[in-house]
Parts: sequence; C-alpha cells; structure tokens
Amino acid sequence: MRQFTGRVVAKGTVSAPALVSHGGLNTLASFQKALQFGDKKATCGDQNNPDLYGKPMAGKALCLPRTIGSTTGGLVLYCACSMHRQPACMLFSEPIDSLAAAGAILQDVWLEGSRMPVIDCLGEEFLRYVQDGMTVTVKEDGIVEIE
Repeated sequence: MRQFTGRVVAKGTVSAPALVSHGGLNTLASFQKALQFGDKKATCGDQNNPDLYGKPMAGKALCLPRTIGSTTGGLVLYCACSMHRQPACMLFSEPIDSLAAAGAILQDVWLEGSRMPVIDCLGEEFLRYVQDGMTVTVKEDGIVEIE
C-alpha cells in the first residue's frame, strides 16, 4: 500500500477502483453522453483521451493530472453529481482549475446524498504509481491510499 497526501477540495471518504488518465479530462466531451443521452455508466465520450475513451467513469476513482476544456466544466461536474453519474472521487496530481473546483464545491455544499470527494496537488509520483483497477481509498484529511 502507498499513501499520498493532497489538498481537500470537496470532503468525503470513499474506496473505489482506479481509472487513470495521463492526459487532461475534457469534462464536457467526457460526460456528454451521461448528461444528454442518459448513459448511467458515464462512459467517457472524449475521443481525444485514449486513456479514458469508451470506459465507464461512474463509481470509479478518477485519477488525472488536470481538467481541460470549456467554461462549462464546473457545471458539467455538478450536473453529473446531481444525476448520480459521477466518479466515486476525482484525484488530481496538479492543482485543480477554478472552474472544476467550483463544480466540486457546489456539489459538496448543495447536493445531499451524492458525494464526490475531490483531492488535488497529489503530485506527479501519484500519477506514475496508480494504475487502472487498483483500489483507491480517500480519507477526510486528504490522504489517498492505493493498494
């Protein structure tokens, strides 16, 4: 088991299998099928992200460097949570951008029963270590354990 410590953006505890991207996550392209067409698995629709494309994101520990894309990023994350199609958690090796952070914070404050813990600043070593399918446990204090 390996531990990493980051900054808590949205609190919560969860354990889930890892889904790893070494490229940025375009939130709109990735979640469009889930939000617009009712895909409850939140299958990634971003053809420009070969690590995630075609894989279900709902219920996974989404491990990535950063988000990229449009100004709708925060709203997309909030909507995915409100529709119960969100990842189990989002874990960033780099600092989260302000738009994605807004969506993460709003879902944490406004939505009952639809938690999505978000931790950023986990470092490059985190993304080098974690692999798809590993069990990731997020703790309230920003500690992320990987088995």
